[in-house]
Amino acid sequence: MKYESLRGKLLRKRLASASPGQDPREESTMPKTLWGVISVELVALLMLGCNGAGGRDIAGEVCGQAASCNSLSGATSAQCKAMVTKSLGAMTSAARTDAEKALDACLAAGCGDLSTCIEGALTGQSAGAGGSTGGGGSSGGNGGRGAGGSPGGSSGGSGGNTTAGSGGNTTAGSGGNAMVGSGGNTITGGGGAATTGGGGSAGGGQAGNSAGGSPADSTGGRTGGNVGGSGGGNAGGAAGGQPGATGGGTGTGSTEPELMTSAQNAYWTKGQVTKVTSGTADVNVDKNTTYQRWDGFGGTFNEMGWDALSVVSAEIPNAIKYLFDAQDGANFVHGRIPLGASDYAMSWYTLDDTAGDYAMDKFSIARDKEKLIPFIKEALKLKPDLHLWASPWVVPSWMMDGSSNMKSDAQTLAAHALYMARFVEDYAKEGLKISAIHPQNEPGYARVHWTQSLFINFIKTYLGPKFAERNLTAEIWCGTMSKDPDDTNIAKTLANDADAMKYVKGFGVQWNLQPAVATLALKAPVMQTEHTCGNYNFDTPYWKKGQYNAQKAPNDHAYGEESWQLIRDWIVAGVNSYSAWNMVLDNVGKSLDGWPQDALLVVDRTAKTLTRTAAYYAFRHYASYIAVGATRIGTSGSNDAVAFKNPDGSFIIEVYNKNASAKKMIVGVGSALSQALYQFDVPAHGWATLRVMQ
Repeated sequence: MKYESLRGKLLRKRLASASPGQDPREESTMPKTLWGVISVELVALLMLGCNGAGGRDIAGEVCGQAASCNSLSGATSAQCKAMVTKSLGAMTSAARTDAEKALDACLAAGCGDLSTCIEGALTGQSAGAGGSTGGGGSSGGNGGRGAGGSPGGSSGGSGGNTTAGSGGNTTAGSGGNAMVGSGGNTITGGGGAATTGGGGSAGGGQAGNSAGGSPADSTGGRTGGNVGGSGGGNAGGAAGGQPGATGGGTGTGSTEPELMTSAQNAYWTKGQVTKVTSGTADVNVDKNTTYQRWDGFGGTFNEMGWDALSVVSAEIPNAIKYLFDAQDGANFVHGRIPLGASDYAMSWYTLDDTAGDYAMDKFSIARDKEKLIPFIKEALKLKPDLHLWASPWVVPSWMMDGSSNMKSDAQTLAAHALYMARFVEDYAKEGLKISAIHPQNEPGYARVHWTQSLFINFIKTYLGPKFAERNLTAEIWCGTMSKDPDDTNIAKTLANDADAMKYVKGFGVQWNLQPAVATLALKAPVMQTEHTCGNYNFDTPYWKKGQYNAQKAPNDHAYGEESWQLIRDWIVAGVNSYSAWNMVLDNVGKSLDGWPQDALLVVDRTAKTLTRTAAYYAFRHYASYIAVGATRIGTSGSNDAVAFKNPDGSFIIEVYNKNASAKKMIVGVGSALSQALYQFDVPAHGWATLRVMQ
């Protein structure tokens, strides 16, 4: 069956008309970079710093007084001010008002009580100023995947805000986080909780790392226990992990600082880190400034990937290990599956090409059993609790009109809902549990045209009720949204449709929808569903079209640097999880549309070799260190940094050096008033991961 490449036509059409520096995938400009996110944050922070507490510079006042009282340790007055300002900016308006009042009250405190007072004000535990009880948390919010969040206090007082206080309040749905004081996260899972400190049982794969974290590979890395698996596997304790579904750790639970670096031709190298007592930090990490919960990294299964691996069959176990192993790999926890063909299938197909088969009598996953399902099953051998989710690129041609528009009649839409339900059911018969369905990959660019009203109506009138009728546990997400403004408008309109949101549990976004993340995250978790593919015939923030190679995917270090920055950008934008595109391709990497794209692992069919690319190591630096259930925390001083606090209490700081020479860097970790300083070298055009326990 032949499918028209609408996306390819759009790209070619826009190449001729795009202005210099403009991505032709867009109608106008593409505000998708970190700078778009930062500009909004900077305006808010500047307003806070100058106009908080009735127009006063409250952050500057309290930090100035802290300096005069010699209450700062490892941080300058200016750094203290930047961290306090950012911490206030991350709060809700009610919580910020309470915190500013509490900070104002701290100015009257003597030097002896000043530090305690300021820390209490910033964590919502201030006894001096009191706090409002709050009006209840948002439904779902940045919390878990549940049907809705339990009401939580929105600010300070005896109950604390959502990230602090005496006990704290949960804003997550079932399966979300309850952040308790400064003690860290408690992750509720399907089978129990994984707690900080000594470990605990883990449900739904939401295990915490041991006190030493997950071990790295033999080149030198973590010495803590491994992550416990789903179904009640135990998270590792201080002395090393107990055996869970993914295997127990054997580490020693070391609390020493740890550093891993990557640079061209020197990837995944154990570095040296020194704790110093003086110096000015390049990056300040503030544990009191908290953002979204982290749900993990993943990648996409495609037929061409398995076909490439078949050429080096002896390397298949290594490929799976590199991607999914918690000790020797990237520890991916999500796996995307095309529902029917993607542009990296061996050819275009759907799961029911029999015209008029509204009852799905001819529905079949036989084609998937050839190359796709074997790929998935191989991964499940190593990671049995892998979260599998699916999205279609194409639909059966008989469900479209002659102009490739999705038909809107009830009979066709009911059949399409049944088509997706059968996919979930038939995969279950193969032992593959589908955790979520995203109804269409890139509706704005797809080979099938969806209008906004049709897409939303399909979910709330057909797909949601059909899944409920057949008792399917697979969630429905609004995804995968890509084109702005078309897909942006679909997602934002759906987010405000109460009937649709009865069924939708999250939002899947990619490419141009980064600016919409903050808005969507108020309603449900947000996944970045497709890491950009590299080798573009158009300009992007980290790529010039002059670098494009029409014959072969570069898979070079430049794509590794681009990948590191893109992951950073989306994390700062507020997503809860992140998915790679092709995990495996051959070294040509051409799609069915003829676009050579990069991958994490590359097979040379002639030399019969398997290679880990620079982009793979960019992903591994993030994915193997940042645990499921971690909380992003504040950083200041550099835009090339992002930090998390893991459920085991460890702090993970990711940094990047875009310069042509190595950089000696100092990272301060702690609070606005007290920072422990760590010094290390970051290689030229390289990145590093620092892990510390405090």
